[in-house]
Amino acid sequence: MPAELPKANILVVEDEENFQEALKLNLEMEGYEVTCASDGAIALDILENAYFDLIILDVMMPEIDGIAVAETVRLQNNDVPILMLSAKSSSADRVLGLKKGADDYLVKPFNLEELLLRIKKLIEKNSRLHQQPSSGSSFSFGGNVIDFKAQTGFTHRGETIALTKKESMLIKLLVDNKNEVVSRERILQTVWGYQVFPNTRTIDNFVLNFRKYFEVNPRQPVFFHSVRGVGYKFTA
Repeated sequence: MPAELPKANILVVEDEENFQEALKLNLEMEGYEVTCASDGAIALDILENAYFDLIILDVMMPEIDGIAVAETVRLQNNDVPILMLSAKSSSADRVLGLKKGADDYLVKPFNLEELLLRIKKLIEKNSRLHQQPSSGSSFSFGGNVIDFKAQTGFTHRGETIALTKKESMLIKLLVDNKNEVVSRERILQTVWGYQVFPNTRTIDNFVLNFRKYFEVNPRQPVFFHSVRGVGYKFTA
């Protein structure tokens, strides 16, 4: 007999208990392994230590909502498929969800069969992508190259810089929003999370380090800027 294929692992992030239980039951009946989280903070903690084939993510949750969870997952270079569920049905809400990292967006209430089909397709697509060689995610500017997956910077001076996870996440957040000011609050939410709040000086020190690494003249930065009283900006 052929070996049985391993079950796909799904993380369900949903704060409404009855809906979470119903979703878990239906997914388990389809043969999936299911882990549940009742809010975004718990979900991010779980994702630190476990691999999933899919995240089913409710948008409207207290404290850390689904949009922030998706953005944080992508900033961590986690390419797990994300299926967002939301009662918000406007095109603007759909676009925001997809822009922040969702692979698919389904409006509540939905047809169960349609949900299961979307789940199956996302997991199959992810499986095929993982069978292909990965090229890594990198960004080049001013003679510098940042490899986000390897958490490494290659400077215009020919130096190799080992970036910390937080440094890599902050650079990616700024680069993804290039030429726009990213507020301190958004940085706290997506890079540090709600549990540990650094003071403003901590973020300033990160930006000062980026200037030392990547600017020709750190005293006259071209790329990494602090906008007093507002936030920080990467200029392309």
